[in-house]
Amino acid sequence: MQLVIDGKTVALDKEGFLKNLADWNEKVANELAQQEKITLTDKHWEIINSVRDFYSTYQISPSMRALAKHIQKTLGPEKGQSIYLLQLFPTSPAKFASKIAGLPKPANCM
Repeated sequence: MQLVIDGKTVALDKEGFLKNLADWNEKVANELAQQEKITLTDKHWEIINSVRDFYSTYQISPSMRALAKHIQKTLGPEKGQSIYLLQLFPTSPAKFASKIAGLPKPANCM
């Protein structure tokens, strides 16, 4: 699988995650989000940037529990609740936030 953005080919794995993390940018994120039928808002970007910070610190994509705790700690308890995250990234916030953020699939996500 692949995306073509501004004439550049971006390789994806069979689940649509970036093969090369260095290919990520906001245009790639928007295209990945569109594929998941998500229109990115400032609220989404806040979570995406937080997930990227988590990855930068720990070198892993966060599981749902780790994501919620990290968001609670960095953005406040109201944003670190599963219900809030599910509204932004339906069905699997950790998986889709990581995917759109250009990160590997979290280890425990199906």
